[in-house]
Amino acid sequence: MRKLLLALAWAGMCSVATAQTASVFETPVMGWSSWNTYRVHINDTLIKSQADAMVRKGLKEAGYCYVNIDDGFFGWRDERGVMHTHPHRFPKGLEEVAAHIHSLGLKAGIYSDAGSNTCGSIWDNDVNGVGAGLYGHEYQDVTLYFKDWGFDFIKIDYCGAGQELNLEEEKRYTEIRRAIDEMGCGHVSLNICRWAFPGTWAKKLARSWRISADIRPEWESVKYIIGKNLYLSAYAGEGHYNDMDMLEIGRGLKPEEEEVHFGLWCIMSSPLLIGCDLTTIPEASLKLLKNKELIALNQDPLGLQAYVAWHENEGYVLVKDIERKRGNVRAVALYNPSDTVCSFTVPMDILELGGKVKVRDLVKQQNLPDVKDGTLKHELPPHSVLMLRMESEKRLEPTAYEAEWAYLPCFDDLGKTPKNILYAPLQEASGGMIVSYLGGRKENFAEWKEVYSELGGTYEMTICYVPKADRKLEVCVNNEKRVLLDLLSADESRKLASVTVPVRLKAGYNKVRMGSPFCWAPDIDCFTLKKLPE
Repeated sequence: MRKLLLALAWAGMCSVATAQTASVFETPVMGWSSWNTYRVHINDTLIKSQADAMVRKGLKEAGYCYVNIDDGFFGWRDERGVMHTHPHRFPKGLEEVAAHIHSLGLKAGIYSDAGSNTCGSIWDNDVNGVGAGLYGHEYQDVTLYFKDWGFDFIKIDYCGAGQELNLEEEKRYTEIRRAIDEMGCGHVSLNICRWAFPGTWAKKLARSWRISADIRPEWESVKYIIGKNLYLSAYAGEGHYNDMDMLEIGRGLKPEEEEVHFGLWCIMSSPLLIGCDLTTIPEASLKLLKNKELIALNQDPLGLQAYVAWHENEGYVLVKDIERKRGNVRAVALYNPSDTVCSFTVPMDILELGGKVKVRDLVKQQNLPDVKDGTLKHELPPHSVLMLRMESEKRLEPTAYEAEWAYLPCFDDLGKTPKNILYAPLQEASGGMIVSYLGGRKENFAEWKEVYSELGGTYEMTICYVPKADRKLEVCVNNEKRVLLDLLSADESRKLASVTVPVRLKAGYNKVRMGSPFCWAPDIDCFTLKKLPE
C-alpha cells in the first residue's frame, strides 16, 4: 500500500518525493525539450526516440517526466481555422506522439505563440509558423491541444505578440489563461516565455515564466542568466517559479561550468528541462543530471528560490531553507562567476546557522569537515560552484534584511516604463545592491513578508538609505504600526545614511513595508534589527 501511494503521488505531482516529505506545493517541472538542439527541425520519430531515451537512461526514475515539443510541428490552418501538423514532420499528427509519451508514464508538452506568428517563422524562416499562433484561435487551439491531442504543458512564446504586434503582455496572457480555464483545462502547466521577468501578475496565470533571453551552450550565457535571477527570489514559491530556460548540460560546456549550470538551476528552483540529444549525451553529463542530492534542492517541498545572503569580491553566497521552514537544515551555494580564483570567508550568522555545522558537498556527494569556528572558508577556481547541504545545532534569529530580498509589486524587467522600480547595483551598499525608484504612489512599495522574531518584542530598526533631497519614507509593520520619516539628511556627497526607529514585532513572521505614497522615497540599502530589553 505504501508503494502504491508513493507511485500515485509521483504520477499526480510528477516530482521527486519521499514517504517522510510530502509536497506542499507543485515543484518545478522536470523533463526534456526539443528547442535547444533541434529548433524547428523536429519530427515524430525524433520526439519518440528522446522519450524512449529518457526512460532507458534512468532520467524518468530520477524525476524527469515531461517531453516537450517546441516550435516546428505546425502545418497549416484549414478553412475553419483548425491547426494541422506538418505533413512531413508529423504525418500522423500529434495525438499519436502524445499517446506514445503517455504510454511511457511521461507527460507531453506543446508550444505556441501569444501572437499570430511563431518565433520559428521569424528567426528560422519556417513559413508554417505564420498564422500558427494563438491570437484569435485561443479556444480552438486549447480544445485541440489539450482535449483532442491530450497535452499536459504549454510554452507560450511572445515573438509574434511582441516583436510584430507590440501587444500588452498581461492582457494577452490573461486572455489565453481564461480560454484554458473556461475549456476545463486548468490542469495544464503554462509557461510564459517573454524573455524577461514579466511582472508580478504572471504568478496568477502561469506555473513558470522566463526571466531572460534564450540560453546558449556558452559560459557567458549561463553566467548572464544566473545574474538575471540573483535578485528575483521574492517572486518564486508556492508552486510558481522563475524559469532560467532549458538546460545546456551535455552540449559542450566544461565540467565545472556544467556543475554551476545545474547546481544554480537546482538551488534557484528553476524548471529543469534538458535540451541536449538524450541518445548521445556524455556519461558525465548524464550522471550530473541524475544527481539525486542536487535534484532534491530543486524538488524540495518548500518550493523556495535561494537568495543572495553574502556578496564577497566577485563571489556570491546563496542560501535557502529546505525540508522545513526555519529548520536547522539549509542549502548553500558558493558561486564564483569570475575568471580568477575567489576566496570566501562567510560568517555563519549570515546564514543563520549556529553551533557546530555539518557540511555535505552535493556535487561530489560526500561529507566535508564540520564548521566549528563560526566561519565558512573556501577558495574556488574560476567558473565554479560549491553546492552544500548544511545542518546546524541551532537556527539563529536574523538581524539584517537586504533591500534586494524585498517583494516589489510594481516591478518588471520589460524596460517599457521610465523610472520603474528596480534592483540596482551600488558598490557601497551592504550587499552591493539597492532598491531604486521606490514610492510615488501607494502601491509602489517594498515588502519583506517574513521578518522573523523568535519571541516578539520591541526592536530598534535601523534603515540604511541613499540620501537625496525631498524624499520621505513611510514604514509599516504588520499593517498596523506606521512611522512617517522625513529624511532630511540630504547630504548627497554621502553615499549612504541611516535612521533608527523603534518597532514592535510579534513572535514568528512579521510583514514590513516601506514606501511613500505621494512622493519618491529614498533608495533603500537594507535594514537591521536589534532587540531592546523589555
